Amino acid sequence: MKPDCHTAMIQLIQQARDAFPFGVPEAELCGGKCIGCPKKLLELVDTELCDWETRLEHGEVPKLGDISRLGKLCRNVHRGLKRNGVV
Repeated sequence: MKPDCHTAMIQLIQQARDAFPFGVPEAELCGGKCIGCPKKLLELVDTELCDWETRLEHGEVPKLGDISRLGKLCRNVHRGLKRNGVV
């Protein structure tokens, strides 16, 4: 059985929090030649995740498009971090 949109968004946020290296020191992120700034990419994802966590706490129900957009953002940022050797 598929989860409802609220549950799906919570699961996506948790997967993103587990997958991205938010606790890595800035010195490790900014180490030389970069293809896209890993620090800024992580800040972008963290901002979006925090925004959705707050919205969910206030009872907002995400739409399927919201889940899709957040998932796409996470995939693209993960790809950028992979190019830079961060993940």
